[in-house]
Amino acid sequence: MILSSAVVAAATLAEGDGPNSSLNPYMVGGLVLAALLVLLFITMLLNRDR
Repeated sequence: MILSSAVVAAATLAEGDGPNSSLNPYMVGGLVLAALLVLLFITMLLNRDR
């Protein structure tokens, strides 16, 4: 029973009718890229080995 409901939920999300279907993939990708660049900058600031 649980497995079949999980399959139905996955199929619904794959079709784009889920709760997150309004998210813009370019905006999400841009935000993730910005977050990774900030983490990279912080890592470079804390790396005082040289």
